[in-house]
Amino acid sequence: MRAPAAVPDAGAMTVTETLQLPAPGAYRLDPDRTAVTFSTRHLFGLAPVRGFFRLRSGHVDVADPLPSSAVRAVIEASSVDTRNPVRDTAVRSKQYLDAEHHPEFVFASTGIEPAGEGWSVAGVLTIRGHREPVTLAVTACAPSAGGFLAVATARVDRYAFGVTTMRGMAARYLNLRLEIRAVAVR
Repeated sequence: MRAPAAVPDAGAMTVTETLQLPAPGAYRLDPDRTAVTFSTRHLFGLAPVRGFFRLRSGHVDVADPLPSSAVRAVIEASSVDTRNPVRDTAVRSKQYLDAEHHPEFVFASTGIEPAGEGWSVAGVLTIRGHREPVTLAVTACAPSAGGFLAVATARVDRYAFGVTTMRGMAARYLNLRLEIRAVAVR
């Protein structure tokens, strides 16, 4: 098993105020410059936990019109890093993620549409063999050299994916934040 890398540099994202459609085309997600971070709580909801996962691969096909676009991302389950090695080992174990038998989380979009001041990317997330609907809220997007930067958030219910260990001790929900750097495929 490869040790998790440091939190990726998502390119010093400064797109929090910008929401601009990327040019139509095919893009690949840059694993070294994409950050998948999360926050949750433990100890009966009293203590915050923050961490990250490493993106293995992904792509975005931006279509015109936007609803015909598609997103797919693969995250390494064993890359969980909360800066607490004992916790991280437990999270990788069969009790939680079972990373040995389920090494990837996969998100595949099923629809993209405008929502409020951003976009909603509906899709199916697969964790531990469980497939559940998850919606990403894209809150920022801006062109960058040869691609685009985007920020999206989602809330994931771990119980829906069969991760029910330590009910009450560990929080049910994870709040995800994705800072994505996509590079045009030529």
